[in-house]
Amino acid sequence: MKLKKHNRYAYSPIVERKTDYTWPGGKRLAFYVALNVEHFSFGEGLGHTPTAPGPQPDVRNFGWRDYGLRVGIWRIFDLMDELKLPMCHLLNASVCEEMPQIPARIRQRGDEVVGHGYTNSERQSDMDTATEAAMIAQATATLEKHCGQRPYGWMGPWISETHLTPDLLQENGYTFLMDWPADDQPFWMKTRAGRIMSVPYPIEINDTPTMLSRAQPATDFHRMILDQFEAMLHLSQNQSLVFGVSLHTFCTGQPFRLLQVRQALQALMQHPGFDKVWVTTPGGVARYAATLPAGCVP
Repeated sequence: MKLKKHNRYAYSPIVERKTDYTWPGGKRLAFYVALNVEHFSFGEGLGHTPTAPGPQPDVRNFGWRDYGLRVGIWRIFDLMDELKLPMCHLLNASVCEEMPQIPARIRQRGDEVVGHGYTNSERQSDMDTATEAAMIAQATATLEKHCGQRPYGWMGPWISETHLTPDLLQENGYTFLMDWPADDQPFWMKTRAGRIMSVPYPIEINDTPTMLSRAQPATDFHRMILDQFEAMLHLSQNQSLVFGVSLHTFCTGQPFRLLQVRQALQALMQHPGFDKVWVTTPGGVARYAATLPAGCVP
């Protein structure tokens, strides 16, 4: 069998990267919190579920997802205000049109916005080229209008792409994407008109795969956050790395889960090694990495 190749980037083992660099302030570990803010069509399309899906209209699971936007996100906002942590929001553009209070709070906090499609009821991988290009343009314009900033980063709904997604994003002014969890450092990807940066995004230190897909308890997620931090802080003594924590409004927004995330973030911030950490956003990582001398970013 001849394996197909994507030709977006070359193989680069992390142990052979000889060009060293640090993050701002001489820091070695970049840390960010990403909040997935997702909106779903009623009675159709894709959707996360905490239990078995029901026949449409599946009001039990739709209502559970809607809890994240009505209740969960506001408690997460308050927690991050209390901890004085920035966030990046992987934001479905349809949220802005129906729930203007959410982009208003994002603007008030000065948080970063990353394009996350129009709705999570659909996948980009199911779209033809014209439909995907139109969706990217619509989502970008909607986010810019309501959030006061145009997004320069993108992660597709359900982390999905077509064969042309990196090309379409770069041609629409995007400078980085987060769909490829292939590294602990940013790396360049080829596009037909140039290049676009891949910024690490966690699919392991991520609440929904952990607590919904694998049905692990919230206490496991707490432990995973701290173990990942300890391990990456140690590894970053040799190479600058990126450590992200990914949350969803309807998952971490549940009080018993939010308590565990609160305790994990508090412990992380009280760790004696936290002063060696650059607290940032994916956009901060991408902008800084793009200024490094040629060869630093593989």
